[in-house]
Amino acid sequence: MEQFKRKHKYNGLLVVIEGTDGSGKSTQLQLLKKSLQDQCYGVMVSEWKTSRLIANVIDDAKERNLLNATTYSLLYAADFADRLENQIIPALKSGFVVLLDRYYYTALARDVVRGQNIDWVKNLYDYAPEPDLVFYLDMPVDTLLKRIIGTTGLDFYESGRDVGFSTDFYKSFGIYQNKCLEQYNQMKSEYGFISIDGTKSINEIHEIMSNEVQKILDTGILD
Repeated sequence: MEQFKRKHKYNGLLVVIEGTDGSGKSTQLQLLKKSLQDQCYGVMVSEWKTSRLIANVIDDAKERNLLNATTYSLLYAADFADRLENQIIPALKSGFVVLLDRYYYTALARDVVRGQNIDWVKNLYDYAPEPDLVFYLDMPVDTLLKRIIGTTGLDFYESGRDVGFSTDFYKSFGIYQNKCLEQYNQMKSEYGFISIDGTKSINEIHEIMSNEVQKILDTGILD
């Protein structure tokens, strides 16, 4: 079988799962992690806003309602940079399969909806390696709303209340998420997303993702 051509300069495989809040990214990430570990591949997982250096700063700023659009962008970019340098790239250099719950595409969607210039945002992340695979869980806003209400509940920032779309949490969530979906839809072809219907069953989605990853692994890329 023809050797797969990496999209970056490192030895490992970089796989991203993208989508809006409530789309099921975390569930799929864990399923994919287990299936790969069962095949004895080294796997490293990194999630959005989990830098030990920056994550607490973001949470504190959110709690105190201190974030404007620019500080929001820059703090998340700092969190990403710290994780990239200290977790993601070292794992890729070591030949791991790196699974990411969100990548800079999340920042592109959210920051642009908050009024930032898209070229400015792209420049914040232009040093980031290109993923080998990007899965995008495409979910209708009504379904997302039901899922989030049933689990974590509506968050001030994740509902876009800071942008001022509406004083009503539900209306604000709908407007904000629809605008984010518009940005994701524009990114699908530009970045080669593998778009998956997020309303499919958990097992169906996992099978699609697992098969796509396996196609690459079967070329012997990590041998």
